[in-house]
Amino acid sequence: MNQRSVLVTGGAAGIGLAIARGLAAQGHRVLLADISDSVHAAADSLATPQAPVHGHVADMGVEAQVLGTAQRAAELFGGCDILVNCAGVSRKRDGQPIPPVEVLTEDWERVLRINLTAPFLLSRELLPGMRQRRFGRIINIASRAGRTFVAPAGVDYAASKAGLIGLTRHLAGTYAPDGITVNCIAPGRIETALSSLSSPEIIAAAAKAIPVGRLGNTDEVAAAAVFLASEPASYITGVCLDVNGGVFMA
Repeated sequence: MNQRSVLVTGGAAGIGLAIARGLAAQGHRVLLADISDSVHAAADSLATPQAPVHGHVADMGVEAQVLGTAQRAAELFGGCDILVNCAGVSRKRDGQPIPPVEVLTEDWERVLRINLTAPFLLSRELLPGMRQRRFGRIINIASRAGRTFVAPAGVDYAASKAGLIGLTRHLAGTYAPDGITVNCIAPGRIETALSSLSSPEIIAAAAKAIPVGRLGNTDEVAAAAVFLASEPASYITGVCLDVNGGVFMA
């Protein structure tokens, strides 16, 4: 296995941290980016002498900081072979989605900047290096809410994740000849700090509706990401992989 350089956004906790852990365990060099300064402790917890892991504090809702994250990957590793866009935000009010007619324009724009524009910007910055090396993996963490109607999801969140799936397919078709695959994962209800923003009633109802009878965990999403990032997955591109316990099948 070749040692690759990896950038994971939203890497301080939850799905992002689980994916980073899985890729670091494969021996890759990893840069974790997150808005929380706990990203440094998260990076230290994963690092080994053979596979260094670095933390970087950045707000994916601020373009200059997104571009600075790409630059940091260039400084550390000379580029990036595997990009995992996991940073995301979902706004709730007392554990409930905000009705579309009450969503403020500035809140809508921030959700889209973090969930959709940041993945585009990072892809735009890092794709030229991937093309030069004739290898690249971009994995976008979407959502079941981007695949179908999910009542607990806000309209801004759902729109951003649907857009992320569209971005994935377009990049996949464009850069497949360059040895670059672009895929996304659409998790269902996963036990994370973000999903816990929903009310206990919503969480209980969600678990009851899942055919496997439970919520998923972050390691199950990470396993899918680690496979998509691997060299044996080179014939898989433009895919949206549902990791949801069977609650949505398409």
